[in-house]
Amino acid sequence: MSSVSSATTASTSSITTADLAAALTAVRASVPLVHCITNYVTVNDCANALLACGGSPIMSDEPADVADITTICGGLVLNIGTLNARSIEGMHAAGARAAQLGHPIVLDPVGAGASTLRTQTACELVDTLPITVVRGNMSEVKALAGSAAATRGVDVNPDDAVTPDNLAASAAFARDLAAKLDCVVAITGAIDIVASASRAVAITNGVPMMGKITGAGCMLSCLVGAYVTANKHDAFTATVAAIAGEGLAGQIAQARMGELDGNGSFRTYLLDALYTMDAAALSQGARIEEL
Repeated sequence: MSSVSSATTASTSSITTADLAAALTAVRASVPLVHCITNYVTVNDCANALLACGGSPIMSDEPADVADITTICGGLVLNIGTLNARSIEGMHAAGARAAQLGHPIVLDPVGAGASTLRTQTACELVDTLPITVVRGNMSEVKALAGSAAATRGVDVNPDDAVTPDNLAASAAFARDLAAKLDCVVAITGAIDIVASASRAVAITNGVPMMGKITGAGCMLSCLVGAYVTANKHDAFTATVAAIAGEGLAGQIAQARMGELDGNGSFRTYLLDALYTMDAAALSQGARIEEL
């Protein structure tokens, strides 16, 4: 349960384009140092995404090292995509130190519901650490809530996808879980939902091509880590800004693609778009709706 009050005490007034611009500007101005214990399949892309958005990454999962690393950082991202006994121990040690220091903690429960180890690890982290933001697809988030359909690896189960038809019910589920966990809950997919106990926002930025590269979700969790570290007073708005920003970067990347470009080019263009995005572009291009 969260000790970071910004998740539940931030203003409940509607998010404005100025709020999104301010969140990005804060990241660029403060260059937040973020400790990432993340998926080794995507660790390089995660580090580059943090650099592109204006943050600074440190990657370490060694249990003897993580407390010191977390101490010199401002935020922590925990990603369970490639679990092993050492990394699980490292996550708990880093999380405990971050809790002592009051640092924001972002949890990405990759593949929760696909195996007992993943589900138990995600639930133990939520139960023992002051998580600020949980960010995953609907199947993963449902696994945390104990109501998952059969999770298909790290991909969302089609039965769990957020659609216009189930958007209201999905938002209600997210708000209820945010209240239960005392944190911001971000459910990402074709339609993204960011929820606190009292409010929810839908985000419709992004393109299907983002599902054709490894690590778009892992990168997003690290971006959320940078944004909430730079905007500790309002984790909700920071999370919305990070998710809208990556989705918009995906749109910009796709618009650049030529006839011979494929997912490799798209990945590069995505990083380029994150790097060049400014506050004006985010505020103009973000597609958000209060629910």
